[in-house]
Amino acid sequence: MLGLTMTAAVSIQGVDKRFASLPALKSISMEVPQGSFFGLLGPNGAGKSTLISIMAGLARADAGSIHVMGHDVVSAWRQSRYALGVVPQELVYDPFFSVREVLRLQSGYFGLGRGNEAWIEELLETLSLADKADANLQDLSGGMKRRVLIAQALVHRPEVVVLDEPTAGVDVELRQSLWRFARRLHREGHTILLTTHYLEEAESLCDEIAILNHGELVTRDSKQNLLARYPWRTLHITVDHATFQLPEALVSLLTNADDNCLTFRLHREQDTIGEVLAALQSAGLTVVDLSTEEVGLEEVFLRLTGQSGEST
Repeated sequence: MLGLTMTAAVSIQGVDKRFASLPALKSISMEVPQGSFFGLLGPNGAGKSTLISIMAGLARADAGSIHVMGHDVVSAWRQSRYALGVVPQELVYDPFFSVREVLRLQSGYFGLGRGNEAWIEELLETLSLADKADANLQDLSGGMKRRVLIAQALVHRPEVVVLDEPTAGVDVELRQSLWRFARRLHREGHTILLTTHYLEEAESLCDEIAILNHGELVTRDSKQNLLARYPWRTLHITVDHATFQLPEALVSLLTNADDNCLTFRLHREQDTIGEVLAALQSAGLTVVDLSTEEVGLEEVFLRLTGQSGEST
């Protein structure tokens, strides 16, 4: 008996987009699995916002197609919009309505009407907006406006939620609150598509990652596989005095020396910390401090986008 193939949450096939003579997206093809916490990363101008705009129906691709939960965003736009909720990067709001009124209007756009009141109240409570429910949007702080945008995106209970730089310019408390809520949505079965310039957030939250650069898909892989491509660790060692002769075996591993503070770059499968310590000890040096750093997503990102200054 043949197994059923699960429809991708988002399927992007051969998408091209140009603005005048400038290519914004160049034949992008990838899939976002259902139930994933998916990171869409790239430097400024990489094409992330353009791709999201096409996905949300705010722009039209010159070639290719995008499907959200199996629905083409052009020919089946009603179904695709219903399956998608986008939290935009910009603080876009209507200053003439209260928070509750905005959510009711948004609910009405999807034909939900008064039958959605319980969910609206739950969103207000969950996003700490209950005490601001009757306040005019123009009177809210930037952080509160950000929460309202999230509530608007979720008011129709979409299966796919796009968070476009949701923590840009927000304080630490709100950032932590937003990520707790994003994790909750993911646990409840929503597919989350995140764009962020805070790569430590992507590393902490995402299980799948795609990286765009200059409108091209550089890579799309699991976070674990991306990190495993660069099996390096950094070893910081402080020795007991600054004047010494470094053992020849360690010269090729040394990346920085500042008086008695040494930094080595070790291959996890070829170089061991024990060998470095033994070589230093044989040279008459005593280690007074030691720490290690594993390669993180930020270094992988810089290498893949050609911003690290080192060849990949």
